[in-house]
Amino acid sequence: MQPTEELTIRIGGEAGMGLESSGVGFSKALVRGGLHVFGLPDYHSRIRGGHNFFSVRIARRPLYTHTEPVHLLLALDQETVRRHIGAVVPGGAVVYDEKDGLPEIPRRPDVGYFSIPLSQLAQEKGGNAIMRNTLIFAVAAGLIGFDPTYIEGVARDNFARKGQAVVDANLRVIQAGVEAARPFLADFPFRMEAVPNAPLRLLLNGNQAFAMGALAGGCRFVSGYPMTPGSPVLEWMAGHAEEYGAVTIQVEDEIAALCMAIGAGYAGVRAMAPTSGGGFSLMVEAMGLAGMTEVPVVVYEAQRPGPSTGLATRTEQGDLLFVLHASQGEFPRIILAPGTVEQSFEAGGRAFNFADRYQTPVLVLSDHYLANAVRDIAPQDLDFDAVVIDRGETLTDAELDALEGEYKRHRFTESGISPRAIPGHPKAIYASSSDEHDEYGHIEEDAENRRRMQEKRMRKLETARAEMRLPTRYGAEDADLTLIAWGSTYGPLREAVDRLNAQGRRARMLHFTDIWPVPKGVEEMLVGETVAVENNYSGQFADLLRMATGHTVSRRILKWDGRPLSPEYILHNVKSKT
Repeated sequence: MQPTEELTIRIGGEAGMGLESSGVGFSKALVRGGLHVFGLPDYHSRIRGGHNFFSVRIARRPLYTHTEPVHLLLALDQETVRRHIGAVVPGGAVVYDEKDGLPEIPRRPDVGYFSIPLSQLAQEKGGNAIMRNTLIFAVAAGLIGFDPTYIEGVARDNFARKGQAVVDANLRVIQAGVEAARPFLADFPFRMEAVPNAPLRLLLNGNQAFAMGALAGGCRFVSGYPMTPGSPVLEWMAGHAEEYGAVTIQVEDEIAALCMAIGAGYAGVRAMAPTSGGGFSLMVEAMGLAGMTEVPVVVYEAQRPGPSTGLATRTEQGDLLFVLHASQGEFPRIILAPGTVEQSFEAGGRAFNFADRYQTPVLVLSDHYLANAVRDIAPQDLDFDAVVIDRGETLTDAELDALEGEYKRHRFTESGISPRAIPGHPKAIYASSSDEHDEYGHIEEDAENRRRMQEKRMRKLETARAEMRLPTRYGAEDADLTLIAWGSTYGPLREAVDRLNAQGRRARMLHFTDIWPVPKGVEEMLVGETVAVENNYSGQFADLLRMATGHTVSRRILKWDGRPLSPEYILHNVKSKT
């Protein structure tokens, strides 16, 4: 059998079967074996029951997205076969537990059905039938010709803390799985062998990458209340807090989370509150407090479908216009929306620099897809040395010593940015009222003062606009079709553009990470047929572009079922309207 260029393996079963942990472990083994992966979990918002699955796309070239076709389906229950048999490509196969059997549905003649006593082998070799998840991935490794020693290495790392007996049990299970695959090798045509001595690569999701970037960018205070899919940022920071001198607090609710972060920001600490849309709803009043007092603070908002609790473990880009207009009144804020693991890391550092430079809230929009999907990257793609901490117009002790007269925290300036003093210096004693105030921060209701103070704050947006990055252009330079993306749609759209150009259609992508204020010069890039591609019902970014630039997109490709966009979905909709 000849190696294939790429393939997708999908494991399915019920919540509680360890699908995500085993899927990530298998992905890690593949990366150690020199292959590129994109791993995507799909799970219900319950601890037990409900159909879950994990897809691992594998290739010899870098991957940026999942795809819909499946080459090997690993079924830990009959429901997996029932739901996913239609996605299996001709020549693909289903591995299922002999104990479970197959559901009473027609068998596809172009698909192989491999019955293996998974529960029995897991019990015999490992002492517990729950180890089927490890065993079935070992079967997959045997079928595709992947060296199982990489899986064994991951097992040693994962279970070392539980003792050698547990490690040995897992190694026996892995070996049994590889052996169980041998009778079926002739019936499965897809191979993906390891690449010996491949360069080291990292396996990360967007949450982990953002947290690493935030830490590198000087974040030393994180307060939050757990809410999927944003709370893993709080968990990651808590796991590294002692090592890097950070403070992490799980508070009683999201109101307290942002208020605490604002307090830390007021005191001069780079502070963040991670959450999701439902949690951010509770933070809205505190957002206004940060805007009025001009305190730098970062909110990481990992989106999921709403309204209310919505689909707690699904994905959507439905909060853009909400975060843009959150809180009463008008005040500046900066919105970033990374689209890749690398961009998530970079956004971590950039967000805190923007917050300090413009003394305003910065919102980083992720979503469940970007937050949880794992992808391999080169270590140098996370350039810690390139992260520069810029505190903006912060007065030094020497400057404060030389200050004549009382310090004006909210001094009127042409840029809108008032020189900031960190509390602690004898000449940096001041108040910042949440009411409208004068230059000293004292409550003031004079109409002329209100006009000038509001203009001062809002001038920050125009100053910041010059710093916002233009969208990334990818694809044909002479394209007559421009697909517009923001945030996590980068990967699916990038691959869709590649496929369109390979088929002779001149297409390109414009991908935005800097959302608000809209970068200068965008108008000149919006030419020809423009199609907005978004993971929401209404096309919120298309509406924002029209509001900011006057450009109306030609049409919109939208998806709002809680599942991410795929290259196949985008291509189908491009072609169906062409």
